[in-house]
Amino acid sequence: MAEIAVRRGLDAQGYIAREGSLARITHDFRPVVATARDRLLDVFGARMHSAYLYGSIPRGTARVGRSDLDLLVALSEEPTEADRADARVLGEGLDKEFAQIDGAGTLLYSRGRLLSDLETYDLGWFVACLCTPLLGDDLAAYLPRYRPDALLARETNGDLGLLLPRWRERIAGADDSEEARRPLVRFMSRHLVRTGFTLVMPRWGGWTSDLREMAEAFGSYYPARAEQMGTAAGLGYEPTGDAGVLRSYVEDLAPWLVDEYARVHGVKAPRPQEA
Repeated sequence: MAEIAVRRGLDAQGYIAREGSLARITHDFRPVVATARDRLLDVFGARMHSAYLYGSIPRGTARVGRSDLDLLVALSEEPTEADRADARVLGEGLDKEFAQIDGAGTLLYSRGRLLSDLETYDLGWFVACLCTPLLGDDLAAYLPRYRPDALLARETNGDLGLLLPRWRERIAGADDSEEARRPLVRFMSRHLVRTGFTLVMPRWGGWTSDLREMAEAFGSYYPARAEQMGTAAGLGYEPTGDAGVLRSYVEDLAPWLVDEYARVHGVKAPRPQEA
């Protein structure tokens, strides 16, 4: 039983184990991370409470020239537009300097928001379980341990209904080219697969960040949608710019997930900016 728990991303007590570590970063990406660390200190300085890596690089699964660098920064105060502009410049600079990565992005939040009651089972869980400490005081010490239960499912991905109108706007506003559509296919494919996985996560009884494993878990409970979700998982790794894929997402798969998610887990608690 313990071996099954570990294999499904849980520790021996059945809590979701933190999935990444600095020790898992492969040789090719260590210079990228070291430079990012130094530049975060230069850009945010004393206003930064802590910084984290997440995604494939700290999991040790990043592919040279294909994977992006994902950072999260907790600031002492709410981030400003100037902070966000600085983060974009930082990411653009890293992307140009290092051929090992295909893009770099930084999420910015205040320490207070990450530790708020409202975010405990969303951003708090994200920091505690999916982020690897890079700088500063690890916020995971102030957060609970997490199980793959219905509360976590609802609060992480129970807001797809709110996102869907924005997705349609992004698709309508994108240039009519495969190059412009490819990032949208990648982003929406990944989001839908993760939503499909968390829909079944409490029944599956574990956590994974591997898109294909997520799709396989989902398909075992929703076989009629298994092929569709498996295709989305593949496009999350190797996206095309097919407009038909985006239409199928916003006209079929996403609306179905919205309804099924609400039926099974309910809807995510609204945030103040959404109320």
